[in-house]
Amino acid sequence: MSSIPVTRRGTAFAAALMSASLLLTACGGGGDDTGGKTAGTPGDKAAGTRSVKAENGTVEIPAAPRRIVTIGNTNLPFIDLGGKPVGVTEVSDAELGVLPKEQKTAYEAAEVVGTSGGDVDLEKLAALKPDLILVQFHANDWDKVGKRLESIAPTVLWGLDTEWKAFAGEIAEAGNVTDELGRQKTEFEKKVAQIKKTYRTTIDGTKFVDVSRGDWSDPGTFYIADIGCSEIARDDIGLDLPAAAEGKDPLAYESLPFEQIGELSTYDVITYPVDAEGRPAEPFVPVTRTNTWKALPTVSSGRAVGVFCPGNNSYGPVNRYLDSLDGALAALAGKL
Repeated sequence: MSSIPVTRRGTAFAAALMSASLLLTACGGGGDDTGGKTAGTPGDKAAGTRSVKAENGTVEIPAAPRRIVTIGNTNLPFIDLGGKPVGVTEVSDAELGVLPKEQKTAYEAAEVVGTSGGDVDLEKLAALKPDLILVQFHANDWDKVGKRLESIAPTVLWGLDTEWKAFAGEIAEAGNVTDELGRQKTEFEKKVAQIKKTYRTTIDGTKFVDVSRGDWSDPGTFYIADIGCSEIARDDIGLDLPAAAEGKDPLAYESLPFEQIGELSTYDVITYPVDAEGRPAEPFVPVTRTNTWKALPTVSSGRAVGVFCPGNNSYGPVNRYLDSLDGALAALAGKL
């Protein structure tokens, strides 16, 4: 038996958004006859193949894969698109807690082959007899373990910098769930168009800032969010939100002390994270308790609005975010 340590690279913030590093453990046996199996007839190869382009090149995969294992950030997007993986890696309680009931059921029905801390058991994975593996992690990690994954089943790799719309589309294509993708994408486009039309006056000429705080943040700090759902508000809806200069690290990577909360008064509207019930997200509560936050004119005048972002790597959670943003913009009526 051998172990290969796989180290995730990047900042603590980026690591919190992505799945943690992987430590893949493999034992001899169980991995020689695992590709191309279907759920109903173990041992029979899926009929036909097709080619998909991925970070690891052009991959021949089953035309209609039925036993799919998702690793890292592919777990929830595949399930969001209606997929039912046979194997998954762990996700955080926070991520699991905001899933719709049917998606949570699909996740919990799968065999867990790895932890959120990064341990993936290749022997356990191979025993599931997958006909396709979907994975997203750092390219350097792929160099260490990719061949071993490919020896179990056709494996499709995405890098960590894959844009979310492309990520959702390519997962749908590889996992053969394009019908649901089409429905969700149409819904997304309708919501974007409706928000832009309904709140055009509010959007035009208003300076927004999106602030947040994660459970990984140092005590007494917050950050200006310019990635994640904030990107959707800026790039798709057209909100005037601050962003890092081209070629620079995202603003979200810089922790700001609570003493700088007062500087948010230069913005017309502040958005901040809330949970599904509209309460300030737990990590952000310390910000709302500061006297500096309470004293902001933006806050006292009702121009600080909470927005729920359950995720930003697939259309389903993004559509839920847009519903919340719609409500937040509606709450600004008569306050600008």
